[in-house]
Amino acid sequence: MPSALPVGEAVPTDGSLPAAATHALGTRPFGVYVHVPFCATRCGYCDFNTYTATELGGGGAAAQYADTVIAELRLARRILGDAELPVATVFIGGGTPTLLPAADLGSVLAAIDAEFGLAADAEITTEANPDSVDADYLHQLRAAGFTRVSFGMQSVRPHVLATLDRTHTPGRAQQCVAWARAAGFAHISLDLIYGTPGESDADWQASLDAAVAAGPDHVSAYALVVEDGTRLAVRVRRGDLLAPDDDVLADRYLQADATLAAAGFGWYEVSNWATAPASRCRHNLGYWNSADWWGAGPGAHSHVGGVRWWNTRHPAAYAARLAAGASPAAGRELLDAPTRAVERVLLDIRLAQGHPLADLTDAGRRAARTAVSDGLLEPVAYAAGRAVLTLRGRLLADAVVRELVG
Repeated sequence: MPSALPVGEAVPTDGSLPAAATHALGTRPFGVYVHVPFCATRCGYCDFNTYTATELGGGGAAAQYADTVIAELRLARRILGDAELPVATVFIGGGTPTLLPAADLGSVLAAIDAEFGLAADAEITTEANPDSVDADYLHQLRAAGFTRVSFGMQSVRPHVLATLDRTHTPGRAQQCVAWARAAGFAHISLDLIYGTPGESDADWQASLDAAVAAGPDHVSAYALVVEDGTRLAVRVRRGDLLAPDDDVLADRYLQADATLAAAGFGWYEVSNWATAPASRCRHNLGYWNSADWWGAGPGAHSHVGGVRWWNTRHPAAYAARLAAGASPAAGRELLDAPTRAVERVLLDIRLAQGHPLADLTDAGRRAARTAVSDGLLEPVAYAAGRAVLTLRGRLLADAVVRELVG
């Protein structure tokens, strides 16, 4: 969850949604996101809505958290009414969800099933830090119904992990993949970060090679961003560390794409690669394709029928609102047609499927033609009526979007 919430408009105390948002419920895929805000330590680069044990207490304590989230899920069912909404995807993120007992995560999943029903082929993911799970924990998750696990590997070099304030040891993430396979998980993802100060080309290649050798079917690779308000930002501002260099980040992305492609991974979103369509993260694809989802937990965002809202950030305030029978939502916005059209381009263009040229304005289509000439959009896809990024275009995706919607 981002570090700051938008302002938006007030949300009714009962959380009710406009009729225009709910009249087509069930015609779009529906997912559930659960935010678990707890971390053993705070990583220096992270600006997500997370808290360590020393920062929390009372209604925000981890011991009661599953029950609090379940209260929001019951509220969600009341707000969304009687529409048939089989949950296609569940994603539990954080924070470190696996700091909670596996039984707590299982009880949250059971509540989602009880309130909405899980689709027969539902994708059910949890994120996990490598040092927060072991073989038995992963067996418990699989027995509870989880089908996918995403490990925060980040790097295999000790000095890179130290700069990122990651607490797991090199090799632990690969061991977790092996444990997850033994537990019966068919889908396993590894998250990597590139561009950490002090990381060399060789360091990054070692991390890529180790990730591939571990045998996941999905890899995410993200450029390090120095976010305001983080400990990393303070160190960069003081001159203790050098800020990531844009040219180096571009080279590292090309390095990742080449390594992953050679290992049989295909890109399907700018920062995500999978070995087959079935290995893609369907939950995230729901976000990128503007599906409906309910986000439970402090700071979590939701979207239903063109209405987007977000919960209050602090776990204690979140729990207090639910205990009082009120919605924990802090604000919302109704997306008008022009905003939705721009967001559609922004999201589509990050995907390998691209965006239909017919949905662009005249100026956008002229910009697409120029982008093909500049080597930023695929000419074959363009001839077939779609704007699809080339490899070079992926490096400049934000600039391409600005031209297409300008």
